[in-house]
Amino acid sequence: CPCALVISTPVAVVCALARATRTGILIKGGRFLEALGALRALALDKTGTLTRGRPTVAEIRPLAGLDAREVLRLASAVEARSEHPVAAAILQSAREQGIAWPRATDFRAVTGRGALARLEGFAYHVGSHRYMEELGVCDGALEAALGELESRGQTPVVLSDGSRALGVLGVADQIREGADESLRALRRLGVRPLVMLTGDVPKTAKAIGRQVGADQVCAQLLPDEKVKAIQDLVRRHGIVGMVGDGINDAPALAAATVGIAMGSEGTDVAIETADVALMRDDLRQLPVAVSLGRRAVRIIRTNIVLSLATKATFVLLAMLGRATLWMAVAADMGTSLLVI
Repeated sequence: CPCALVISTPVAVVCALARATRTGILIKGGRFLEALGALRALALDKTGTLTRGRPTVAEIRPLAGLDAREVLRLASAVEARSEHPVAAAILQSAREQGIAWPRATDFRAVTGRGALARLEGFAYHVGSHRYMEELGVCDGALEAALGELESRGQTPVVLSDGSRALGVLGVADQIREGADESLRALRRLGVRPLVMLTGDVPKTAKAIGRQVGADQVCAQLLPDEKVKAIQDLVRRHGIVGMVGDGINDAPALAAATVGIAMGSEGTDVAIETADVALMRDDLRQLPVAVSLGRRAVRIIRTNIVLSLATKATFVLLAMLGRATLWMAVAADMGTSLLVI
């Protein structure tokens, strides 16, 4: 058995993993490196992945006779115990305006929809358009406000008391630097479709998708629906990657062939679940990782062919009586050095 054949794969894999680590890409093993090299389609979460994940409140539309400050005060009280980036944006806006919010009780997060809590003896809900539809509080005035904010690429967050909408907050997030550039580079490498997955409303999602250059946009997805979307991509394309950063992305990261997490801004759950972590939170590392994986696979195949071809040549020379021991030793060691 040729020594070069034995070492051809592990040497290439270790070198590639070390090279990736030096560039801030942590890959949890050789099979994930090879999966990156064979990637056919890629899904990306929106908030915190394609966008910075640090949204701000762009505008407030009060309804039901409330003013903007009261809408912000009530929304902040409900969201004070939430860890969602949108909640952080609402609280930051209240701080900037010097608005103090009371302590809410019985807080409960409604997965993929919003949150609710009791405040001053009343239950208040803060959440998405979909959540308000489930509560049955949508009317003409609310739909008009939602449509206008969504058309501007903002994510509308609605405050309700369970029987009517009290106000709408338009939350805007910035596109992450290099997002469109990264998707173009991935497309040149043959990775497509590039699919954006988000729990956001369709109009806002499509506006963001156009800006980053996504091939497909799947909106208003709950965490389990993101998993189904990944499973469908795997059935159609075989080897599929998923990029995310939040707790809600963890099931989808696990369902993909290779899960990729944002390393420093991602949650611990996402990083633990993922197979690859981008420690610089720079999407431009994605095409680098895919290129590295493909180059590693090419080198492994070249090494194997070189090892077997060299050994076969000397077996043939030996059968013809042309080979010498020293020629064979030199070729064996020489091929091992070439592989390394």
